Amino acid sequence: MDAIWGFDLGGTKIEGIILNKEDHKVVTRLRIPTEGHLGYDHVLDQICTLIENMKSHSNLSPIAAGIGTPGTLDPILNVMKNCNSTSLNGKNMKADLEKRTGIKFNFSNDANCFAVAEAKMGVIPKLMPEAKVIFGVIMGTGVGGGLVVDGRVVGGRQGIGGEWGHNFLDESGGACYCGKVGCVETVISGPALEKYYHKISGQPLNLKEITERYRDGNDKYAQQTMERLFAYFGKAISVVINIIDPDAIVIGGGVGNIAEIYTKGVEEVKKHVFNHRLDTQFFKPDLGDSAGVFGAAFL
Repeated sequence: MDAIWGFDLGGTKIEGIILNKEDHKVVTRLRIPTEGHLGYDHVLDQICTLIENMKSHSNLSPIAAGIGTPGTLDPILNVMKNCNSTSLNGKNMKADLEKRTGIKFNFSNDANCFAVAEAKMGVIPKLMPEAKVIFGVIMGTGVGGGLVVDGRVVGGRQGIGGEWGHNFLDESGGACYCGKVGCVETVISGPALEKYYHKISGQPLNLKEITERYRDGNDKYAQQTMERLFAYFGKAISVVINIIDPDAIVIGGGVGNIAEIYTKGVEEVKKHVFNHRLDTQFFKPDLGDSAGVFGAAFL
């Protein structure tokens, strides 16, 4: 069987998948705990264990595989960077994995994997198969993005292609973990919205509760928080549209589950794009939690 292998390295789990190359049907799909608190070498051990388990289940062995990571392999220095799983940062993970396994690995961050999966087997083939340029958005605990052109990830010279979450948006977002101030992530990520609501209301609520109160219409602080989200989403994503002009944008992550993003948020986008109309199509993702590992296989 001609198969493709992919791995999704997350903070709590590592997921592996084998797909039939012809029809993309799942041959084997397994998970194992990451246990990142035990250190970098242990994470490598867990990946190797998962590979062996997958070999046993499928009777297949990979020559090459893709892996989605919570950060980026710097294409110049060949070390991991921008990982919220901090034990990976500064490590030449590609070389270390290839040495241990004898498998050639292609690395990309989780947002790129999300984007390529939705572009190749998710919502895009179903609803807009003619699309050539797709921007995949992650709006959840953080804000990230991935750019796919003609089915291929555009990672960029520095491996930061699509990282709109760390464009400057507004100083009111405050300090970002990346060392800058006012990044998109500090304004419209889930934690940023919760922090803002808490600041103006004095009451700590999660995003789901804030959204429910907004829809009930009897909480002025929830109204203010959500209107702020829509306004700043419009400003932030319009920059992406003005630069790359994608055919479609797919929005994943917990914030992306807020239905009003696709109505009121998109109305705000129209105010800022460099055109008298907005032809960019916005879609909800089709693959859910599966997107990362499917996208890794497509690497």
